[in-house]
Amino acid sequence: MKTRETSRLILRKFKEDDFEAVHSYVSNEKNTRHMLFGPNNEDETRSFINYAMAEATKTPISAYEFAVVLRETNALIGACSINIKDDSGSLGWIFHEIFWGKGYGTEVAKHLLAFGFDELNLRRIYATASAENLGSIRIMEKIGMRKEAQLHDFRKARESYFRDYYDECQYAILKCDWDVQKEIALYNALPYEFNDFVDVPVLTNGDIFLVCTDKHPPNAEKKHVPMYSFIICKGGEKIGRLNLRIGYSDGLYYGGQIGYEINEAYRGNGYAVESCRLIVPIVKLHKMEKLLITNNYTNNASRRVCEKLGARHVRMVRLPDWTDMYKDGQRFINIYEWEI
Repeated sequence: MKTRETSRLILRKFKEDDFEAVHSYVSNEKNTRHMLFGPNNEDETRSFINYAMAEATKTPISAYEFAVVLRETNALIGACSINIKDDSGSLGWIFHEIFWGKGYGTEVAKHLLAFGFDELNLRRIYATASAENLGSIRIMEKIGMRKEAQLHDFRKARESYFRDYYDECQYAILKCDWDVQKEIALYNALPYEFNDFVDVPVLTNGDIFLVCTDKHPPNAEKKHVPMYSFIICKGGEKIGRLNLRIGYSDGLYYGGQIGYEINEAYRGNGYAVESCRLIVPIVKLHKMEKLLITNNYTNNASRRVCEKLGARHVRMVRLPDWTDMYKDGQRFINIYEWEI
C-alpha cells in the first residue's frame, strides 16, 4: 500500500509506534461519540493497528486503512479508510478533536474519492454517519455525495448515550457523478471576458432577425451571470426568443449558456438553429470558445437543433435537487457542447 499525499496531509500505512497518537483519539469519548467503536481500551487500539498493518500487506487490498499525518509537522492526527466490496467502496474518517474545523476531513474524503474512482475503478462510493454527526454530514455534502436514506433507530447506542438507538444517514456518489464534478471544474476554468455588455446590432441572415430586448446584469447573491435576451422575428412577426448567458458556473453546466424557444406555428423550419448561429459574433466578443446547450432528454426537437449545430453530446446527467429544472419536475437532462 503506497503512501499518498494531499496539499496538507500524508496518508500512510500504520506502524506499531503509532500507538500513543492513535490511542489519544480512539480512547476519547468526544472523538468516538458517533462512531461504531470506542472509546477504546489499550488492547482494542493495538488490535486495530495490527489489523490495519495486516490489511496493508494483502494482494489485492480490500481494506485501505490510512494513518493521516500533517505534512508540516509529521504529527499523526487521525485516520481514514476506503473499504472495497465488488465495485463499491465505503469511506470512513476520524480526527483528534483538536484538529476539527480545519477542513482535513473534506481534504481526505475528496482524495479518497479520486483514489476510488480514478485508480480503483469503483462504480459507487458511500459513507454513513449518525444523523447527529453534523460534521461528517457536512463533509459528505461538500464532496458531492447525495443523501440516499435516513434509517430510524438503526444504530445501537452505547451505554453512555442518552438514547438506546439513534438514526443513521447514508450518502453516496456514483462514478458518473464524480466525472461530472471534474467536468464542471474544467468548464469553469475556461476563459471568457465580461467587462460590460457590448452594443448589439440587429442580427440577421436575411430571413429572420434577432433584436436584443434586455441586458440582465450579473447578481452574485442570486448566482446570476450576465445575460442578453433576444426576440426572434420573421417579417413583422415575433416567432420566438433566445437568451445568451456569459461565463461558466456550476449552474450553467446544467442550464447552458443558450436557451431558446420557437413559437409552435413556426417550428420545424430550422429557425432555432439559425438563431443560435446569429449570436456567434456576440459570443466571440466575450472571448468564449465553448457553449453548453442543455435539454430534456425526451425533447427530440431540441436534440436535433444541437446535432444540426454540430454540438457534441457530452452526456445525459442526473439533475441536482438545487436546480430550477429539478424543482420543476425534471430529473435528467442532455448536455451538449458547441465549440465556436
